[in-house]
Amino acid sequence: MSFLAETLAFNREFVQNRSYSEIPQSKYPKKKVLVVTCMDARLVELLPRAMNLHNGDAKFVKTAGALISHPFGGAMRSIMVGVYQLGVEEILVIGHHDCGMIGLRPERVLERAQTRGIPPERLDTLKGAGIDLEGWLTGFDRVEEAVAHSVEMIRQHPLIPRDLPVHGLVVDPTTGQLEVLIDGYNM
Repeated sequence: MSFLAETLAFNREFVQNRSYSEIPQSKYPKKKVLVVTCMDARLVELLPRAMNLHNGDAKFVKTAGALISHPFGGAMRSIMVGVYQLGVEEILVIGHHDCGMIGLRPERVLERAQTRGIPPERLDTLKGAGIDLEGWLTGFDRVEEAVAHSVEMIRQHPLIPRDLPVHGLVVDPTTGQLEVLIDGYNM
């Protein structure tokens, strides 16, 4: 059975048994916080538990490496919606040790894309159109630098209020230990 088929079978039971009734239903985060973090599967349960966050407490924006790479991209749009539509009053950017973006090299990603059937001509067309695939797919060497970059991208955004605290942290993906790199209250 495929993952989708398994998911849909489970979902039918979930809805039929009204299991959703146990889960908070508000779209507004109770703790008025938004967390920008990595999409790493180890963090799905670990990070909220390590932060004492429960369903409905916070908004989560997940990107590879917790990177905000474009001031007008989807992640930044999500942050703005959180701030201006959903009552977010504080942002935490949380990277993690042993991140898959550490040392990511664009040439390896593009080689794998071609192995999966993306023709080289398509890559040439994108490059010819001015898309910097290498820059877009480049990882980072140190998670601390990536967190600082994302914090600054948010703090310096022309549409983000200057009094909004934006913190930078790193989490250990095994223990959940948090380390504060940037205290947004003291900026």
